[in-house]
Amino acid sequence: MQILVADDEPVTRHLLRSLLETWGHDVVTAEDGASAWAILSAPNAPHLAILDWVLPDFSGVEICRRVRGGAYEGQSAYLIVLTGRSAKADLVEALEAGADDFLTKPFHAGELRARVSNGVRLVQLQTRLSARVAELEAALRREKELLGLLPICSYCRKVRDDGESWRGLEEYVSSQPDIQLSHSICPSCYTTHLEEDLGPMDRFAPNVQPVPRSSSSTPGHSCMPNHSHTPDRSPFDPRSEDGR
Repeated sequence: MQILVADDEPVTRHLLRSLLETWGHDVVTAEDGASAWAILSAPNAPHLAILDWVLPDFSGVEICRRVRGGAYEGQSAYLIVLTGRSAKADLVEALEAGADDFLTKPFHAGELRARVSNGVRLVQLQTRLSARVAELEAALRREKELLGLLPICSYCRKVRDDGESWRGLEEYVSSQPDIQLSHSICPSCYTTHLEEDLGPMDRFAPNVQPVPRSSSSTPGHSCMPNHSHTPDRSPFDPRSEDGR
């Protein structure tokens, strides 16, 4: 794994690099806070960093605050603060700033290796979880796309439901949750079936533009069945039952 080592002391920086490379890690180094922040802010930044508390420009603790704050857009890195301070208050300050671990100088090589290994394990776990979440989100998007497809017969206009049964369009729509059908008469069907007996549709719905009759209009293309009898009066007729 690629690891950032930020320390202003050349001897400590060289020692950390030598140990980490011996354990199979790829190491990049920085000697001040600005360089360390630039490395962590870059694309494909290291996912683990060992930061000295005291650095020129700004401290390792300040880098922790930046990484955990809104100024950092990359994958969250595992941060180990390295310092000569050993007071409990310093440990609390580093952890509250966003550090994942705390290592005091002079450090023991075995302790360093154990803490780095723990960080590597957590970073790898986070990477796997992130990949899994991305896969699930992609699967959810595909499922939504598939749910948006409604198989309908080109001839009889029946719809295939989830149970592989073919149902009439009205029956299928009525079976869906939160959907209720409200029947009405479209202007085209009114013109085809009712206008000759009841007069123009604008008698009942002034804001609806009538549809001109067309010789190509056939009952098979209307939204209402052709009635075998003529109604006495329109269901929209405002007159009362006694004809007044």
